[in-house]
Amino acid sequence: MAPMTRGKSPQNIPTPEIAQYYRRRVDGGVGLIITECTFIKHPVANGISNAPAFHGEQALLGWLHVVEEVHDAGGKIIPQIWHSGSSRSIGIKPNETMLSIGPTDKFKNGRQVVKGMNETDIFEVIHAFTQAAVEAQLLGFDGVEIHGAHSYLIDQFLWSESNSRTDEYGGSISNRVKLASKIVESIRSAVGKDFPIFFRFSQWKLTNYNAKIVRNPVELEQMLLPLVKAGVDVFHVSTRRFWLPAFEGSELSLAAWTKTITGKPVIAVGSVGIDKEFSLDMFTGNIQSQPKAIDLVEDKLKTGDFDLIAVGRAILADANWPNKIKLNQLDEILNFSSKSLASLD
Repeated sequence: MAPMTRGKSPQNIPTPEIAQYYRRRVDGGVGLIITECTFIKHPVANGISNAPAFHGEQALLGWLHVVEEVHDAGGKIIPQIWHSGSSRSIGIKPNETMLSIGPTDKFKNGRQVVKGMNETDIFEVIHAFTQAAVEAQLLGFDGVEIHGAHSYLIDQFLWSESNSRTDEYGGSISNRVKLASKIVESIRSAVGKDFPIFFRFSQWKLTNYNAKIVRNPVELEQMLLPLVKAGVDVFHVSTRRFWLPAFEGSELSLAAWTKTITGKPVIAVGSVGIDKEFSLDMFTGNIQSQPKAIDLVEDKLKTGDFDLIAVGRAILADANWPNKIKLNQLDEILNFSSKSLASLD
């Protein structure tokens, strides 16, 4: 199950309803749950109203209940730990009046809204990510995923359009990946060699579907190999359509290129079981499920393009989607639409 923001954790605490929501997906045939993004212990990490925290006694007790339910149903689960960075709007709880942070200062209508991070800020963020990973291990999660995609803090450092720094964290790809690498390295040191670390990245951004962090396989290698060295075990490659070629002159997808370059296990994701690629229209439009696309997943798995497939919106709409696919009950699948986002069914 791909991570999907729900915004249904009042006071940023995951509820028993959240635990049952995840358990139903395991009962429905999901093997591994990757939770919705959950924010680390940093004053301005959260960027979404009612997103779950991954710190504090009550929030961690809530996550413990989630882990227990998923494990009791026979599934595996990892949290996606996250810092929203400069995508956060002032006014989001907690610490509503504090400036957001990001690679560089940002102003809106003559008013500063983002503080460019200094060395102290960078240290605090690395520490907060590490603390979250340690908590995940203590709670009994089966690993941890670092959210490095979709215009959030780590991704803001990776993308040259959002990172204009002139120090060791800006400029070349090898510099722009340093924050991510240091976070991974710190987590690996804290959790030991046997606790799986997943890293999710994307070319596309929530504000720019055509964005490119890297333009060719050489640049992709320059980004990925430092992360491998730092300790990433699994790459989660987020695309809007998982099968599309990543670069001109090759039919390989971004997931396939990632596996070729790193030799690491790779998760592919993007419009599995959905007849339209991801867009913000999903929140208002009537985007229907298309289960026949599963044939392409099987083909790509057989050719070794990736090792796991993550399914998002289709499983959100129908908790039993995997089992129905397995049993070829395609006509019984519940279609995804914007209404699927309203509940925790």
